[in-house]
Amino acid sequence: MPSKQPTTERSRRHFEREQRIRAAPAAVFPLLCPVREYDWIPEWECRLVYTKSGIAESGCIFQTDREADDGIDTWVISRHEPNRAIAFVRVNKLRVMLYEIELEPLGEDASRLTWRQTVTALDERGDRHVDALREEDFAQTVAKLEALLNDYLG
Repeated sequence: MPSKQPTTERSRRHFEREQRIRAAPAAVFPLLCPVREYDWIPEWECRLVYTKSGIAESGCIFQTDREADDGIDTWVISRHEPNRAIAFVRVNKLRVMLYEIELEPLGEDASRLTWRQTVTALDERGDRHVDALREEDFAQTVAKLEALLNDYLG
């Protein structure tokens, strides 16, 4: 008897990059927040949907609307470990993205941030979108955020 379990054939890509930030995790972590990103990312815009505290927390939901991302993305903070890690599930009509950032102290005044992104298509159009994603673009984005964080933290 043939199995009736569904098969998965959607495209998936995984990217990973590290940053060196000239500040301790305790100074960096609060900035990884949809509200605090206004302080250090010039083009940042979002709409808060739900937060009890007014800042990043487990279960916080916000949305971004960027043409490059094919419209509205809904973000949910799925992991929130102060000064250690934060993760977001980010969804739009093309794909689901798991965005993870882990922080590690490097001495007293520096941190290593490991950025991981796993992107999975939701349909055939999403497959084309995910297949077109490039490692170089992710690396460039992480490098830009590294420069912005280091500039802000001075």
